[in-house]
Amino acid sequence: MTGKVLLAHGAGGRMTHQLIRELFLPALGNEVLEALEDSAVLDLEGGRLAFTTDSYVVKPLFFPGGDIGRLALCGTVNDLAMMGARPLGISASFILEEGFPLEDLEKVLRSMRQAAEEAGVKVVSGDTKVVERGAAQGLYITTAGVGLVPEGIEIRGSGARPGDLVIVSGPLGDHEVAVLVARGDFSLEGEVRSDCAPLNGLVEAMISASREIHALRDPTRGGLATTLWEIARASGVGVLLEEESIPIREEVRGVCDLLGYDPYYLASEGRLLAFVPEGEAERVLKAMGDHPLGRGAMVVGKAVEEPPGKVLLRTKIGGHRVLEPLSGEQFPRIC
Repeated sequence: MTGKVLLAHGAGGRMTHQLIRELFLPALGNEVLEALEDSAVLDLEGGRLAFTTDSYVVKPLFFPGGDIGRLALCGTVNDLAMMGARPLGISASFILEEGFPLEDLEKVLRSMRQAAEEAGVKVVSGDTKVVERGAAQGLYITTAGVGLVPEGIEIRGSGARPGDLVIVSGPLGDHEVAVLVARGDFSLEGEVRSDCAPLNGLVEAMISASREIHALRDPTRGGLATTLWEIARASGVGVLLEEESIPIREEVRGVCDLLGYDPYYLASEGRLLAFVPEGEAERVLKAMGDHPLGRGAMVVGKAVEEPPGKVLLRTKIGGHRVLEPLSGEQFPRIC
């Protein structure tokens, strides 16, 4: 690769995948990293440990439904949960810009603690650095987490199989639109709140209902379309979605219509996608519906044999549209 790093390299789309596959994997690749899962799963004597790390640079730091602290805690918990792991502990590193208000830092920390209590996990390690004014746009947070994968649980992004039903846990895209509205760049008004939430409790309820869940992912950067494309490619299956079944709030659709954005690429921070055998789907949906974060769960599509590695959307008028990762970006800095 030649040239320079662009914002689109961090948007979760085609350029992000190119950067990872052409630079990071050749330099650092190994059998664990090359799986490109939300968390690495390490085999240890007596069990399996999930391990993940992430950085958060959202702008603005505070938005309806959350802030950078809640986002960082929930994002790391959710990456562990997508492997079926029960979070054991979180570490957090704070990069503070000189002049950042201590009152705002206190708000972020309180929010982070509340999210940790919701997830039933503790922040057990951390670090703090202060950089010169103008070097960090206020506050960046990097988190890492470890979790225990229960015996017999084999959930991975490459685990989808033909015949699996695709389930979403609720309306998609709320987080990205909430952040966009909070920026005030477009003089928009709305009541959309971020869906940011820890999903480990919901995942535990799903696993209790069925240990046959094949794949889980939370559709963050790149949204529904990119996340399903990643699973389809890794699993060697096709995915057929039904447009009429995909839950998106009218307020979210309205913002997309106004600004020309595609709702299938909007990030969520408190939703998940599940690939579940058809015979297990009813039990899983029942368990999800009994949990506060899964009451909007519904089947939106199916894994099929052909075409492998492709995601097709059957539109309301009966046509088909191919969903692939975006080459550029929709919104910068939403997580």
